Amino acid sequence: MKTIFKLVTKRIGIALITLFIVSAVVFSISNLLPGDAAQEMLGQSATKEAVAELREAYGLNDPPIIRYTKWLGGLVTLDAGVSLANARPVSVLIGDRLSKSLLLAGITTLIAVPFALFLGITAAMHSGERIDKVINVFTLSMVAVPEFLLATILVLVFAVQLNWLPSLSYIAQDAGFYDYFRAFALPVVTLCIVLSAQMARMTRAAVLEQLSQPYVEMALLKGSTFSRAVLKHALPNAVGPIVNAIALSLSYLLGGVVIVEVIFNYPGVASLMVDAVTNRDMPLLQACAMLFCLGYLILVLIADIAAILANPKLRTTG
Repeated sequence: MKTIFKLVTKRIGIALITLFIVSAVVFSISNLLPGDAAQEMLGQSATKEAVAELREAYGLNDPPIIRYTKWLGGLVTLDAGVSLANARPVSVLIGDRLSKSLLLAGITTLIAVPFALFLGITAAMHSGERIDKVINVFTLSMVAVPEFLLATILVLVFAVQLNWLPSLSYIAQDAGFYDYFRAFALPVVTLCIVLSAQMARMTRAAVLEQLSQPYVEMALLKGSTFSRAVLKHALPNAVGPIVNAIALSLSYLLGGVVIVEVIFNYPGVASLMVDAVTNRDMPLLQACAMLFCLGYLILVLIADIAAILANPKLRTTG
């Protein structure tokens, strides 16, 4: 137990160091973007004096190291600063959108994970057969197709041609279940297809690796049916790699959701970050980027912990 605790603590320490390095990279890259935030706020007709006064008020004239230190100190105390474009606390702006992004990610996860597990386990149980080949072709095709292309095709088919679903994910205040279903249908399907494809392939590989082990052959020799050997013997031993695959695949949501939210005009954190880039709103852009990085590191940390708990070898080599 002490070994597991030590390894988990080590992983958390590495994650914190990585987050610190990422913060420096995010701050540096965001400040390399062309344009002046003060000029964007005041417009092209603003005088040089007004722009200079605004830059001084927001500390934009301070050296980069000073601005980075203040920004990093604010993040540690959960104060990401004030949005330059909206003159509102960044935490408030993100808080208004975060629940919507989490809702989209949650619905996608609830649908994609069972679907991917079903595809992966089915393909492994019928390895080399026609159903395995069909699933492989489907998953390979979906992995190869970019999410923006898939989203565009779905909009053209279901919104433009068939007129079944709206192309924009607008949800009114008094929306009912049917309205939510129509608004979420296309974004969720887009994310689920791409996410499930990669997850199914990783699940298939994990189950196939366990099916090649001697204990499965022994179970079959003792009279166990193949389905029982898979579900009772192989699948429990493949839980670690499968959880690891799920966590790593879900990290895709943090990148794919940016494109999907923009295409469907979904009011989440990702579209807020895109708006921040357009407006040169550095505090908001940096906070959104750090939030996505934090989510990714949490998912990778969960994957590492799951692998440590499932594989005793990692407890001595980790």
